[in-house]
Amino acid sequence: MHHQVVILGAGPAGYTAALYAARSGLNPVVVTGPLPGGQLVYTHHIENFPGFMNVPGVELIESFDRQVLGLGVSFTHEAVEKVDFSSRPFHLDLSGGEHITANAVIIAMGSSPRWLGIPGEESFKGKGISICATCDGFFYRGKKVVVIGGGNTALYEAIFLSTFAASVTVIHRNERLSGEKALMDQVMRHPKINILWNTEVESFVGHEKLTKVVLKNLKTDEVTDLPVDGAFVAIGQTPNTALFKGQLEIDPQGFIVTNHETRETSIPGVFAAGDIQEPIYRQAIIACGSGCIAALSAEKFLLEGAVRF
Repeated sequence: MHHQVVILGAGPAGYTAALYAARSGLNPVVVTGPLPGGQLVYTHHIENFPGFMNVPGVELIESFDRQVLGLGVSFTHEAVEKVDFSSRPFHLDLSGGEHITANAVIIAMGSSPRWLGIPGEESFKGKGISICATCDGFFYRGKKVVVIGGGNTALYEAIFLSTFAASVTVIHRNERLSGEKALMDQVMRHPKINILWNTEVESFVGHEKLTKVVLKNLKTDEVTDLPVDGAFVAIGQTPNTALFKGQLEIDPQGFIVTNHETRETSIPGVFAAGDIQEPIYRQAIIACGSGCIAALSAEKFLLEGAVRF
């Protein structure tokens, strides 16, 4: 089936792109992939999205969904498995076997959580090790947990876990946190949150479930064991760009390179928005803004010469 615009991904960037593309009469179809809503669904409370004083990420995504469905946006809940941007119309193969073509494509597939890649991690995933406090925090009521990382993701996880856990220890490789000041202040003064500075996790240990983490002080090289009931890995994200390597320009960190003014990639007619091309701030409001820019740029691209169907 042929479409004017295909949007890959259904996080804040994808939904915003769909909103603007629909209002432009482009009849977009959104390929949601395996995680509709993106990383926002794992954010328990959002306090810095304009117009919302305090909203769970899931509710914000649901409001996006209702809005674009009201505009007649089409969705397919499959994943894109192959793309061919060598000629226009562009060709895309989906996981269910469907082949679609498009005059313009907006890539908004976001990023995926990083893992540490250390001994014991694979063995205890889902058995004491998690990447989602919103998903699993409830199971650690009254227990001791650690959060590994020092950026916004780790700080959000620590604050959320403090509502359930008896204690939360943040394990950070450096001697200062790297998140937003408001979050850092909240973590630093929280009575249930402790921070281990200049420390890294060397391995996870347990039997059927995780029972302790092995820590190394990076200044003294001292190795110690810390008994825990759960560990939450929050060390950042990896952009989901593997599918596009060899077709689009991608920077050394794995992010799609785009024109800052238009969000167009190295292929005319292919645009990227959200965390998949944003290596610095990774905020929902910025993802929305880039989704808007990508959709308006796609409309302009089509008006200036692409063949309409």
